[in-house]
Amino acid sequence: MLSCQMRVAFTGLLPALLLIMAFSARAGEASPPPVPLASTYQQGVALEPYWISEKLDGVRAYWNGQVFLSRNGNLYQAPNWFTAGFPDVPLDGELWMGRQRFAELSGAVRKRVPVHGEWRDIRFHVFDMPGPGPFYERYKQLQALVEKADSRYLKLVGQKPASTHPALMADLDRVVAKGGEGLMLKRRDSRYTAGRSEDLLKVKTYEDAEAVVVAHLGGKGRLKGMMGALKVELPNGRRFRIGTGFSDQLRARPPARGTRITFKYYGLTATGLPRFASFLRVRDDEPPEPSP
Repeated sequence: MLSCQMRVAFTGLLPALLLIMAFSARAGEASPPPVPLASTYQQGVALEPYWISEKLDGVRAYWNGQVFLSRNGNLYQAPNWFTAGFPDVPLDGELWMGRQRFAELSGAVRKRVPVHGEWRDIRFHVFDMPGPGPFYERYKQLQALVEKADSRYLKLVGQKPASTHPALMADLDRVVAKGGEGLMLKRRDSRYTAGRSEDLLKVKTYEDAEAVVVAHLGGKGRLKGMMGALKVELPNGRRFRIGTGFSDQLRARPPARGTRITFKYYGLTATGLPRFASFLRVRDDEPPEPSP
C-alpha cells in the first residue's frame, strides 16, 4: 500500500500528468482512428441495400469529441470558434470548402497555426459516427446531433435510396457536370467497421489510386527544360510513368521525390499497370508531424 506521503505526492502530480496527457493528444500523438474505407463500385452490384450521397473532394477528418484527427492520427489545428458547440462524441466526415477547391482546403487545414479567414470557408460534413447498430440508425442519431449543435460549421451529408444502375449513372453525370468528384454508396444496414469493404463504395467516371514519386523525367520539344513525366511507384512496388495532367507551373516545379500523389486511370493494361494514367494532385492532406 502507498504511504500517506506517497499518496499526497501522487495527488499533487495528478493534475500535471493529466495536463501532459491532454497536451500529447492535442499535439497529434494519437493512434490512427479506425475508420471505414471505400471500395470501388462495379456494375452488377445490387443497389437496393444502398444509400447515395455526393463524394466530397475534401479532407477526411475524425472528430474524437475534442479535436480533429487525420487518418494517420495527426492533429488538424482547427480554431476553437470553429468547433464551438460540436458534439462531444466521435464523428466521421470531411472538412470541405466546396467543389474543386481541394488544394486550397489542404493548404488551410495542414497549417500548424490556423488562419482564421481560411477556416471561415470550411465546413465539417459528417456522414457517419462510430458506434453500434446499423447505419440507418446511426444516421438518425447524426441528424439529431447536427440539429442540436446548431453550428454553421457542422453539416450533415445528405443521403437518398439507390435504385438502378442507369439512375445511378444519371446522378453521377449530374454531380460531375456541377464540378463534383463522384458519388458514394453506403449500405444502409452496415456496421461501423474499420477497413475496406463492400459496405462503402465510391462511384466515379474513372478510377484513382496513389503512388510515390521516385524520379523526374526530362521533357522534350515544348517541354524541354521542364519535367516531361514522373516515374512513380505503386504500393506493390511496381513502377511506371505519368506524363499527363500537369500544368506548366507544376512541370517547372514538379513534386519532389518521395511525394505521395493521386492519379486517375481507366482500368488496367494486360500487364496489370494503370491504363491512361493522368496526374490529379499532390496528396498532401496530412498535417505536419508534431515537433519533438
